[in-house]
Amino acid sequence: MTASSAPSNNLGGIYAILAGMVVITLQDTSVKWLSPDYALHQIMLSRGVLALCITFWILRLEGGVHLLRTRRLHWHLCRALLMVIANMAFFLAVAAMPLAEAIAIFFVAPLFITIFSIPFLGERVGPRRWAAVLVGLAGVVVMLRPGFSGFDWITLLPIVAAFSYASLQMLARKLGATDKASTMSFYIQATLILVSSLIGLTVGDGRFSGTGNTSLDFLFRAWRWPETEDIWLFIWCGISSGFGSYLLSQAYRLGEATVVAPFEYVALPMAALCGFLLWGDIPTLRSVLGMTLILSAGLYILYRENVRGRSIVTKRPMPRNR
Repeated sequence: MTASSAPSNNLGGIYAILAGMVVITLQDTSVKWLSPDYALHQIMLSRGVLALCITFWILRLEGGVHLLRTRRLHWHLCRALLMVIANMAFFLAVAAMPLAEAIAIFFVAPLFITIFSIPFLGERVGPRRWAAVLVGLAGVVVMLRPGFSGFDWITLLPIVAAFSYASLQMLARKLGATDKASTMSFYIQATLILVSSLIGLTVGDGRFSGTGNTSLDFLFRAWRWPETEDIWLFIWCGISSGFGSYLLSQAYRLGEATVVAPFEYVALPMAALCGFLLWGDIPTLRSVLGMTLILSAGLYILYRENVRGRSIVTKRPMPRNR
């Protein structure tokens, strides 16, 4: 690679990551819009079916369905179950809290990945990155306000999602050396379809809904046929899930991880804008302070990885198979 070609590759990666952020943020916004009227398992099932169709198309481009044959099926299934937990926890949080706040708390995923890199990857985390982790966790504490009357257990769900995502990223390091990204995507989408179908078959009649809790009702609401104007949102969720994941993978293929990764953080102002325009959400000063601490910590970790000339921790700092 010549010196002149590197900037153009990084620029292509930046364009891909920005497009991916637009697609994924609009998907999250669509799920929140649908959450008062439809069940989470219904949205996940329709989304998974469409995304799986797109995955099959990408599989054909990469070499064919024979790529699904793997000797590490157990790790694929474990990773897929972690993705199910991450998806469900994040969307249940989005249904009950401002979109920007849920995404901001979810940005602790890079901090978890930094911590997990010690036992799983044999990384040595220096005092500066430990300080960044502590600052980011302090931002979470500021936003959650544990011990105060305003604390709501729903705000823990983005942390559960981030923890699950960081865990599955450790497995991705193992699988990435032998299996294609589309292979990993297939098992994720197939597992999402299976789990959402099982939830629909067992509690899809709505007998456990009506709790008065926004997140629980979103989980247990009865399945119903979408209104005509909402069908397009269901379709969009599936398309965005398939192509959004591809755009992000393409971004990291084209550009250097330490150059591309910081642009994932544009999801936060985009989410804040969508929240304000659609639901009138205005972040409180406490939320802004917490967001600032979390994002500063994440960006500093990316900066340290760039200074050290390595990108082990920053290859995929966010949950972008959502």
